Amino acid sequence: MYDVIIVGAGVSGCAIARELSRHDCSVCVVERDEDVCCGTSKANSAIVHAGFDAEPGSLMAQLNVEGNRLMYEWARELDVRCDQCGSLVVCVSEDDREGLEVLRRRGEANGVPDLRIIEREELLGMEPNISDEAVAALWAPTGGIVDPFGLTVAMAENAAANGVEFRFCAPVSDVRRADGCWQVVAGGQALQTRAVVNAAGVYSDDIHSLFVGALGDADVAPAACGHVVPTDGFSIIPRKGEYYLLDTTAGQHVRHTIFMLPTKMGKGVLVSPTVHGNLIVGPTATDVEDKESTDTTAEGLAEVATKSALTVKNVPLREVITTFAGLRAHQSAHDFVIGEVAGDTGLFDCAAIESPGLTSSPAIGRMLADMVAGYVGAPEKAEWDGTRTGIPSVSDLSFDEWDALCQRDPAFGNVICRCRRISEAQIVDAIHRVPGARSLDAIKRRTFATAGRCQGGFCTPKIMEILERELGMSPQEVTKRGPGSELVVGYNKDRIAAPAGDAEGGEA
Repeated sequence: MYDVIIVGAGVSGCAIARELSRHDCSVCVVERDEDVCCGTSKANSAIVHAGFDAEPGSLMAQLNVEGNRLMYEWARELDVRCDQCGSLVVCVSEDDREGLEVLRRRGEANGVPDLRIIEREELLGMEPNISDEAVAALWAPTGGIVDPFGLTVAMAENAAANGVEFRFCAPVSDVRRADGCWQVVAGGQALQTRAVVNAAGVYSDDIHSLFVGALGDADVAPAACGHVVPTDGFSIIPRKGEYYLLDTTAGQHVRHTIFMLPTKMGKGVLVSPTVHGNLIVGPTATDVEDKESTDTTAEGLAEVATKSALTVKNVPLREVITTFAGLRAHQSAHDFVIGEVAGDTGLFDCAAIESPGLTSSPAIGRMLADMVAGYVGAPEKAEWDGTRTGIPSVSDLSFDEWDALCQRDPAFGNVICRCRRISEAQIVDAIHRVPGARSLDAIKRRTFATAGRCQGGFCTPKIMEILERELGMSPQEVTKRGPGSELVVGYNKDRIAAPAGDAEGGEA
């Protein structure tokens, strides 16, 4: 029996879990995938938005600006890579200047500090590779970049250290409402809880409908909080965004996040450095029906290449090391859906968390935690530790600092991933944290191993061996991203027919 079950271990679910861990209540996060950060949270632009784009007065605007302020604070507390590098919205035509003014006024209405419009000469000094057609830009110094994987993992680790339980490979398959409590079947196990938070990303509309279908007439009463979600729900439209990721050799092509003037389909294609030293270019914005449609297309990537050239010249696309696509949980009203489902239901939605959802996540976590803690009557704990120490990064150290680590643990001297200079000790640390890495992709999210130029071509077998050793796995049990993505299916010799009369041989 839990006080709260959170459905979904993306950046929003983990932010809510971290904030709920401040309170004296039992919390469990159930996730259908094998790790945190397996959906939208792992495939996005990694941007800390300043908050000038959202409609004034919207929940999105409020939480974006508050989340921006909290993001840099949380990054320090949780030892997460984050850089307040600032952002530029570039205007490439004198006819479009009014668009910059609209954004500036909107940002000021939202409470974004220090916004100003800069002219071409100053813009060129800030960004030498800006387009020759650029005439002016909106400068937002509070914009930045963050490690979305590291942030989500750090929030989960901090929540776990403060008592939150995580259950993976646990999709919600059935729910019932009885005696004012929820009975939830997740991963084949029956769980009970007083309150549920739906943070299921692109599946949040399906989860909402599943739980609402289990409500009885007795549960329909005045809601307990100010933000109310109608029982008839909402519809999530998966919006695909395709990206190029360039090698670290291209990481300094721009110094700030470079946006196009936004359209009704989003903020357009951006060009930005990443906290890991790469250059990211994208995304597209294409509405799709399939909630698993994360394939890239020739047409989409061609669009990214063409549009990026409008704001930044000579983008070195020859340095691309991978392409990827992510899905945003778009909703037609283009605002976050946050609140208790109408009635005294104990069901809370955290849905339609599209851009700027990553930036807003600390504020979303705080808002939902306050609602849910109030519902279950959970006071704040007398003692709570909001800090977390990350995995030491060998690539960031001087030789003397690296040597000191090796003296403490020689495994820091055994470099497994050459492209990113990731040591055996870092991988072992990632495995044994709570919640820890159990797959190649989980190792990648925590250490960035396999994310370099060779994309795991050299280090994958070595990481597999470490996973086998540390977790007592067989080679066939090691996966790329959980069940169904096994890399080894058997041994070649087991498939060779034995000569006739050989009793020890097996069949082909």
